[in-house]
Amino acid sequence: MLRSLSVKYSPLLTRIRPGGRALSSQPTSSLGCLPTTDSPVVSKLGFFNSVTGDGSKIPSYRVLDGFGIPIEGAEVPEISEQFARRLYENMQLLPTLDNILYNVQRQGKISFYMTSYGEEAAVIGSAAALADDDEVLAQYREVGVLLWRGFTLDRVMAQCFGTHEDSGKGRQMPVHFGSTQHHFHQISSPLATQIPQAAGVGYALKRDPERRSKNVACVFFGEGAASEGDFHAGMLLASTLPSPTLFLARNNGFAISTPSSQQYYGDSLSARGPGYGIDTVRVDGNDVLAVMNAVKEGRRRCLEGGRAVLVEMMTYRVGHHSTSDDSFAYRGRQEVEDRKKIDNPITRFRLFMESRGWWDKTEEEELKSRLKQDVLASFKRAETLKKPDLAELFSDVYAEEPWNIREQRKELAGLLEKYGQVWEPWQNDLKIFKDEGKKLAD
Repeated sequence: MLRSLSVKYSPLLTRIRPGGRALSSQPTSSLGCLPTTDSPVVSKLGFFNSVTGDGSKIPSYRVLDGFGIPIEGAEVPEISEQFARRLYENMQLLPTLDNILYNVQRQGKISFYMTSYGEEAAVIGSAAALADDDEVLAQYREVGVLLWRGFTLDRVMAQCFGTHEDSGKGRQMPVHFGSTQHHFHQISSPLATQIPQAAGVGYALKRDPERRSKNVACVFFGEGAASEGDFHAGMLLASTLPSPTLFLARNNGFAISTPSSQQYYGDSLSARGPGYGIDTVRVDGNDVLAVMNAVKEGRRRCLEGGRAVLVEMMTYRVGHHSTSDDSFAYRGRQEVEDRKKIDNPITRFRLFMESRGWWDKTEEEELKSRLKQDVLASFKRAETLKKPDLAELFSDVYAEEPWNIREQRKELAGLLEKYGQVWEPWQNDLKIFKDEGKKLAD
């Protein structure tokens, strides 16, 4: 028995299939969006695994090729010869500093060190694109940002040696720099903690009438740190509470010994930015001009839109992870040597400068000699400086010294009074402190 079919008129229902099922004849492009979203409704089932739309890889922005020649269509930034020289000298200073301090650590004069080998363009190019009063939250290899801003070699040595001239009073392990004067937040060892902190700093800048639309919070991290939950927390915070936070990822290929191929399966870190609604670009991190252009534009977008931006800088970690690491245990020595020759960021920019008539072999030799002398002079000076006052062991933690810390300080003062002048090991150890332990008795 057939039931009668009654269909009320609707502009969406214009055809009826046999069996009584109504079909919409509305074009797919105008089927509307799902409630509470901007996601358009479609009638075809389709999966996707790419942010480019056609399944291709995210491109990498470049200005100079490996020979220092601008590639076709590239926009070479308008820089003066003086500015180019400043870029190059700072890039050359990093390996000079690394060579000496790495060997100093091997001699047992400092406890630890991390180099910037191979990542000079990513660090210096970024530093050059930022304002000197932008807030920087670094990871481990960004001392070049400080040097660009006027942090002296004497202060670098003071931190690494833990002398009384160190603003951190010798409490941090080497290469954990910080400088309020240079808007460079204190580096901490735990991986990726600076990323959500940067989102908070960016939000604070946005709320400050004097710095709103003037400064950004810039956070450096590696692709290994981006595997931590703190990366996602920071990206989410900067996205949902919009802030001028500039995320600068140094993708150098290794998280200590873990190659990037084992850290993620997708199209690297750049694919993650759009998922948080964040403007993203991938750049050749060995091209200092490309890095400078990308970071400069990223900073502009942060300020004008009041939102976060992600810049992924593709580079290669030529050095070992740190002085605690032997990278030849997990990668071939020849691989490293080949990358040093084929894709050296310093060589690339030097060739560009030579093509402009801004540099020559004589100047190259003079620069290397001068930088080496400067670093050695600061190193030798740091060796002669004493450690901070022993009394500083108990300061700067509490606004008012609690009873337990006060008791510990008195106990140490009593031990020094009893043994400090009669037990030879303590006699020798006390001499390395600026106050020789005398302020504890005051």
